[in-house]
Amino acid sequence: MAPKPWSEWSTTLSHLALGVVSLHAAVRTAQCTNGHLMCAGCFIHLLADARLKEEQATCPNCRCEISKSLCCRNLAVEKAVSELPSECGFCLRQFPRSLLERHQKEECQDRVTQCKYKRIGCPWHGPFHELTVHEAACAHPTKTGNELMEILDEMDQSHRKEMQLYNSIFSLLSFEKIGYTEVQFRPYRTDDFITRLYYETPRFTVLNQTWVLKARVNDSERNPNLSCKRTLSFQLLLKSKVTAPLECSFLLLKGPYDDVKISPVIYHFVFTNESNETDYVPLPIVDSVECNKLLAAKNINLRLFLFQIQK
Repeated sequence: MAPKPWSEWSTTLSHLALGVVSLHAAVRTAQCTNGHLMCAGCFIHLLADARLKEEQATCPNCRCEISKSLCCRNLAVEKAVSELPSECGFCLRQFPRSLLERHQKEECQDRVTQCKYKRIGCPWHGPFHELTVHEAACAHPTKTGNELMEILDEMDQSHRKEMQLYNSIFSLLSFEKIGYTEVQFRPYRTDDFITRLYYETPRFTVLNQTWVLKARVNDSERNPNLSCKRTLSFQLLLKSKVTAPLECSFLLLKGPYDDVKISPVIYHFVFTNESNETDYVPLPIVDSVECNKLLAAKNINLRLFLFQIQK
């Protein structure tokens, strides 16, 4: 079989960049009580769909109930699958799974690579077998100092944006009043004719104030179970009465026992007795797969940080 043209498979690079992560995820299985198998991704998706539709998740084959407590892994099948040949996403050749990771990272002539002059602004990336020809013809080493300074200034701008978040977090850590707590979002349904799923935490105390967090799926879209793209948004509510405006920065991170990927984003709000709840803001999870992991869980466990800004 001929390798795919570069233009055809370049759109899949973001998935292939996951490398071994996606390979191991594909091998993991879930088995219902009657012995039927599902891959881990489909199992999580079934549980998430059932949560959105307020139904009991069932096995696609026999319709028996499935859940994280009822299903188990089948290690014999996982071992057998791990020894089957698998296709390289770049050159489409077959390799044992045990060798595929090394092949895709180090040996495949069609693997994605970047120009060695990337550090001075070369944007080229392409198949490894074209790398030598490109680098021999790359114009970046011959650019003048002024041209390189312009390129490096643009690169510095993007790096500054990346560093701004971390500098903001370090700055917040120097505040006098800092609080954090583990929060547990529990699922509920609205009283509408067509009920919608939402989440809410029990009341909790941080910085000597009482708070509640709420969350919703796809901004309360009517049928989020029909959408492949899934998101969560949340709002923070102050339940205590305050004698003066309470200015806070806050962020949600994953809890200590979860593996969900959340990118830290700092939000800011001034709480008063008249304005005691924030707008719904995005929970910065990486993608819909991570969202399904949260929806498939019995409860969503995260960690909230609150920083009180002193006047």
